[in-house]
Amino acid sequence: MTLPSSRIFLVLFVILMVFGWNENQQASAAESAVVESTHDKASLVTDYDTVGANQSLKVGLRLQLKPGWHTYWINPGDAGDAPTLDIAAQGATIEKSSNIIWPTPDRLSDSGLMSYVYMNDVLLPKNLTLQGAGLVTLKAHAEWLVCAQVCIPEHADFILELPRARGTPKLGRQEVLFNDADKRTPRFSPFQALITSDGVLNILGNGLSSKNVADAWFMPESGGIIEQNAPQKFSVKEKSLSLHLRLLKESKLPKSLKGVLVLKDPANVEAAFYIEVENKELYQSNILEKQDTVSKQVSSKEWFHIFLFAFIGGLILNLMPCVFPVLAMKAFSLVNLGSKGRDEQLKSALYYTLGVVGSFVILGILMIGLRLVGSAAGWGFQFQSAGFVVSICWLLFVMALNLLGVFEITSGALGRVNPQATGRLGDLITGSLAVVVATPCTAPFMGVAIAGALSGPILVGMLVFIFMGFGLATPYIAIASSPNIARLMPKPGPWMGILRQALSFPLLATCVWLLWVAVMEAGGNVLIVAAGGLVLLGLAAWLYGVAQQRMMRGGEGSLFVLMCRLIAVGCIVLCCVGLVKGVMAMEPLEQHVIKNEGNIQSFSPSKLADLRAQGVPVLVDMTASWCITCMVNEQVVLDTPRIQQFLSDHHVVYMKGDWTNQDKNISEFLKKYNRSGVPLYVYYPPYKKEVVLPQILTSSIIQNYIH
Repeated sequence: MTLPSSRIFLVLFVILMVFGWNENQQASAAESAVVESTHDKASLVTDYDTVGANQSLKVGLRLQLKPGWHTYWINPGDAGDAPTLDIAAQGATIEKSSNIIWPTPDRLSDSGLMSYVYMNDVLLPKNLTLQGAGLVTLKAHAEWLVCAQVCIPEHADFILELPRARGTPKLGRQEVLFNDADKRTPRFSPFQALITSDGVLNILGNGLSSKNVADAWFMPESGGIIEQNAPQKFSVKEKSLSLHLRLLKESKLPKSLKGVLVLKDPANVEAAFYIEVENKELYQSNILEKQDTVSKQVSSKEWFHIFLFAFIGGLILNLMPCVFPVLAMKAFSLVNLGSKGRDEQLKSALYYTLGVVGSFVILGILMIGLRLVGSAAGWGFQFQSAGFVVSICWLLFVMALNLLGVFEITSGALGRVNPQATGRLGDLITGSLAVVVATPCTAPFMGVAIAGALSGPILVGMLVFIFMGFGLATPYIAIASSPNIARLMPKPGPWMGILRQALSFPLLATCVWLLWVAVMEAGGNVLIVAAGGLVLLGLAAWLYGVAQQRMMRGGEGSLFVLMCRLIAVGCIVLCCVGLVKGVMAMEPLEQHVIKNEGNIQSFSPSKLADLRAQGVPVLVDMTASWCITCMVNEQVVLDTPRIQQFLSDHHVVYMKGDWTNQDKNISEFLKKYNRSGVPLYVYYPPYKKEVVLPQILTSSIIQNYIH
């Protein structure tokens, strides 16, 4: 049966009306019912129409003020009252609710009084994090004051239902209101701000000049400090600006003063910055105090804490992945000591400690010396040299061949293996090697100690490195000096040969890692030098071992033994020459740049300043390819889908800086936070002071700091 055309049009009209009504309902779901008075309209709005599991959204009080009426900023000025907004949720738990994010207000001067106000259409937003999923009902209570010739207090209760999202939550049409509010929100200031006791506000930083700034004014976040209606005379020159504020006679200048600095350019375009002004006199006093803490006037109690941190840091280094291959060798030594006398055990511990402490002293002399001549050397700086990395790789490879029995480290007359002498030399070498491979891992507690060592008096700085050495050597000293522990060691037997060979494989695995580090630093060409050296060293070790075997069979002084040794020495010399020439011929790669993918961005001081100015939360990760602690944190925590999704949900930019090669910007960043090595993790909340995270990370640590 064919329907008449009039009925077809009627059916289509009904369908369109139904779909249009549903669409309008969905579009208006992000705004509550409007509460209207003779002075304004008020409503509660959200940027999302629907909510998903553990949803983060923006909620705001929208005030549409009629001409001639205004409401107030967080600091209303000489008269008025700031709006308030309290939000509760049914169907979900409010896991996090921020304070109102205040847009930049206008100044309104009337009858000798200054007020900071909003006029026309204004949105006062909050960030809200909901825990749960499903239908959510937001209930809010707001109070605000509207003024014209008279002031009238108003209040309203709002109810806004947000249905559960089918799939990915979608932004609603109210998002444009929040985007406009973001544009009106002051950016985090890239400038340093200091105020003198007579009220001169000094702003220092790049971009300030008479060409860029035609006018400027400051609005404090709290009242009762300055005369807010007094003229603010300003002067500007290259990289500095001064505002003359009139302090209230009865007020006392606080340690810091928060507020909004507005700069107007010659084209009358305004830029607002949220700044935290420091008391100049107190700031200078703090600088002097910081200098005193690293001078000879530092109290014995403070240095005691630094020494304690150094000792604990060295102790914890025994647990770091970097040191595991060397500790495996010491484990074999401990087993070997089980059948030795007490004197032999103590001597072994003494020589191992000498190797550790002596190497720390040498490292300390190098680092302090480099700092004195102006270098930006940091903890683990030697691993930024591809030549050094290749050398350590070769050393560990030779030690692995020794454990496999290719040759023996001997002392004394030719052909006679002196176990005692070998043990002493082995203890010294092992102690030194433990320090060398430990430096890529900056253990917890060591940041404060290393900073104190590098910035304090030279003698005290050397004591800090000595305490680190004793911390690293303490476990071995405790075991070797305790008869009860020594007796628990298994008795030597044939199984020790198998254990010795097995312990070579952690060293070989470390060689693979070091080769990768060298390639990251100097490119693929370094692999030719490194791998060729491994072949030559393997040949040298094998020939030396063959010569040892011939000598043990009575072939001392034979031409064959002499030829083997000469060829072995030639291989070693060839390795050294090849490494020197190879390093000299290498063109250093540019600093490895992290690819900007998704929420991950490469570290840049200017980019960080821009993001902070925009109020974007940022997590900075300072890492290096040779830092195993960094690699573990990234693989176990930072690079996991769970944390990456968490950062994305909270709109946190994950910024990584690679210190594998020397990088001036990263060195300065580390120095700013009193650190001499990586890892370093710093979280920058929106418009708040940054927080330094622990060096050993877990998922809960990241979530707790960012929530």
